[in-house]
Amino acid sequence: MRQAAFYERPVRAVGRLWEDWAEHGGQLGLLVWSTAVAAVRLRISSREFVRQLYVMGVQSIPIVAVTSILTGIVTSQQGGYQFTATIPLYVLGSVTVTSVVLELAPVLTAVVLVGRVGARITAELGTMVVSEQIDAYRSLGRDPVIMLAAPRILAGLVVMPLLVGLSNIIGIFSGMVAAQLSLGLSFETFLYGARLFWHSWDLFYSFMKAVAFGFAIPVIAIHMGFRTTGGAEGVGRTTTASVMFQTLTVLILDALFPPLFLQ
Repeated sequence: MRQAAFYERPVRAVGRLWEDWAEHGGQLGLLVWSTAVAAVRLRISSREFVRQLYVMGVQSIPIVAVTSILTGIVTSQQGGYQFTATIPLYVLGSVTVTSVVLELAPVLTAVVLVGRVGARITAELGTMVVSEQIDAYRSLGRDPVIMLAAPRILAGLVVMPLLVGLSNIIGIFSGMVAAQLSLGLSFETFLYGARLFWHSWDLFYSFMKAVAFGFAIPVIAIHMGFRTTGGAEGVGRTTTASVMFQTLTVLILDALFPPLFLQ
């Protein structure tokens, strides 16, 4: 009996884990489906959608800009250090532009939005759940998905590509300025190297990442917010878990893009 109980515990643990993942997956699927239906039927709160565009987009510009400036400077300086006396410096333009557009701008912008937007959405909706405001919406005949979830998801889909485009521009320009100040590489030479190995697909690839991240971040944040229990302590616990799941999802999606789209 003891031996059977010993083997039974890990089996139960694995079963509970799979049950939790299935529950999360089902609820995420229902959330996405309800949002899609609301979008097709144009039943989304336009006021909330515009407000989320401002909160998620306009208010995120300063931190995204600072992150992009530092990203471009560090990429340019590190590349210049590696290329010194071994590779023509004009190649630095290609390396900086490609690194920023393909990887650094979309990923770092997504990480910034996880901390600034994803955590806020989870905490906001979680507080509404534990204070029974979501139940009040339902009692008044209002669907929380239409009023709260769908505007945030659609705003993320709109805002993220715009922020990534801004990050691309700022990162490339700051890298170009850093290359001139630290290495004496002229703008013309930098841009010559950038054009030499540039592919039009690179920009499209960057925006595809932005759309994927802009969809995943609010969906996970809303899902975790709606699952909040346990009062104020539960809000903090759920927000922490939400940020962790959002960050892991961004990194997993980023790892999946090269084998899917760059082969």
